[in-house]
Amino acid sequence: MLTKIQKQKIVESLKEKIAKQKAMIFVDFTGVKVKDIEMLRKKLKAGDSELKAAKKTLIRVALKDSKISLPQDIKSLPGEIALAFGYNDETAAAKTVYRASKENPAFKILGGFVDNKFFEAVEMIELAQLPSKEELLARLLGSISAPVSNFVYVLQANIKGLLYILANAKT
Repeated sequence: MLTKIQKQKIVESLKEKIAKQKAMIFVDFTGVKVKDIEMLRKKLKAGDSELKAAKKTLIRVALKDSKISLPQDIKSLPGEIALAFGYNDETAAAKTVYRASKENPAFKILGGFVDNKFFEAVEMIELAQLPSKEELLARLLGSISAPVSNFVYVLQANIKGLLYILANAKT
């Protein structure tokens, strides 16, 4: 049983994390082994994200004090709840939790916030499946440079063809 002081520390810690997060994902971890939770924590930490498990009432108090509201009461969410916080990238935490849920079906994404806008579980999974920002920028750069590259290739082919004809005409 937690003391009142311990509960206050947990709520304060949650408030700090909620204040600096760019994304917050609600995860049901009922039936997950401790080693799997620790593995997920390590993966999240590598991506500048974090996993914090807490009682639903403490999460509700921290959310209420942070002016973030769920569309339904947090007590109605199934199972034991953990929050995955993404601090730099809006999608990194969602992607990591989604991969963990693929490896271990006991992890369930219940929904989450991105830029303080609530997304249902299905929307969070879709967000997690999107390519990363770097990958999208690489695709955009490839699309922009493709016409120029193709034009240069066509011009080189014409010159090579002309040189081939001149070399054969010489002999």
